[in-house]
Amino acid sequence: MSRIVQKYGGTSVGDVERIKKVADRIRLTINEGHQVVAVVSARAGVTNELIARAREITLQPSEREMDMLLSVGEQETIALTALALHELGVPAVSFTGAQAGIQTDTIHTKAKIQAINADAVEAQLRAGRAVIIAGFQGVNEHGHITTFGRGGSDLSAIAIASALKADRCEIYTDVDGVYTADPRVVTAAQKLEEISYDEMLELASSGSKVMQSRSVEFAHKHKVVFEVRSSFNFNRGTIVKEEVPQMEKVVVRGVAVDRDQAKVIVSNIMDKPGSAAKVFQAMADATIVVDMIVQNVGRNGIANLTFTVPLGDTLKAQKALEPVLDELGGGHVAVHENIAKLSVVGVGMKTHSGVAADLFRALADADVNIDMITTSEIKISVVVDQDKADDAARAVHTAFGLDAR
Repeated sequence: MSRIVQKYGGTSVGDVERIKKVADRIRLTINEGHQVVAVVSARAGVTNELIARAREITLQPSEREMDMLLSVGEQETIALTALALHELGVPAVSFTGAQAGIQTDTIHTKAKIQAINADAVEAQLRAGRAVIIAGFQGVNEHGHITTFGRGGSDLSAIAIASALKADRCEIYTDVDGVYTADPRVVTAAQKLEEISYDEMLELASSGSKVMQSRSVEFAHKHKVVFEVRSSFNFNRGTIVKEEVPQMEKVVVRGVAVDRDQAKVIVSNIMDKPGSAAKVFQAMADATIVVDMIVQNVGRNGIANLTFTVPLGDTLKAQKALEPVLDELGGGHVAVHENIAKLSVVGVGMKTHSGVAADLFRALADADVNIDMITTSEIKISVVVDQDKADDAARAVHTAFGLDAR
């Protein structure tokens, strides 16, 4: 009997009727002769509602208490899904992340999985039950609930699939698969039949909302092949797998836009060894992920640093930098939030020249100014004005021949 892990996102379990449809899909999979573990998210909108409630009380809530609060959303959904399966005559049991044996480090709101003891899940599967697991959460060594950040249910599903040595991992969402761009912005976007881990990771970290980047990284490390599919139909989706030679024939695989970014400018600091180290150590200590970095050429002993951080971390970044500026003998911090990061991704960039030139020409023709630039072996990212981001994405998508014909 093969074993399948299925993950259902927030829109897939958005209300009772959709939860019933998810339960029916699980039932159909079991009737085909498979053991099923389903990892579910909170209903769409619930996490945002809980965050809003917390911020009505305080603008800087305790991260431990936020984990306690936000884990409630998934716990509601697992119980409702199990009840829906019972109504269909399917034996099922719901587990929190802790009950499923997901053990994490002690970092709240951005915890990393350290190990999974899947014995309890294995026992339920052997007993003939479907197991419904709360995504996005685990437990640390002190017995405290921890969460994995936005999209963390993807990570839960991939990790569970690895621990159980599942034959298949299916990520169900509200789109048919991975597209060359967000089809809501670029109407000519095409669905991809397959994509490499590296390309998927770069797209995810560049703003594509289909998968959480950490989950793709985990899948790559543990060689978990997975398929991104829609829970609203039975169409085949996009397979995410190891890179194969024919993938390099496509220069650019996709275009992504990330609007959840802010630009932090640290200006008028002393241009001396160690200044940048102090700034970014403060970001690391505050568990803030820094993406793009630009440092200007120092003049008259003074330098400026510019970098991007997640939009939700701007307040925390400013607070973390205050003692650093005091230590450096002065300086100023400014935050610009009306930006977006546009990225083009493709493993074919490793063997093709001229990608940067084509990208910059397309943006120039669309009258889009470039603020910052960063590159990797298979990605080029630029910061642009947020109001121009959609036009930029469409222009670049067309320029690289990705439009559907």
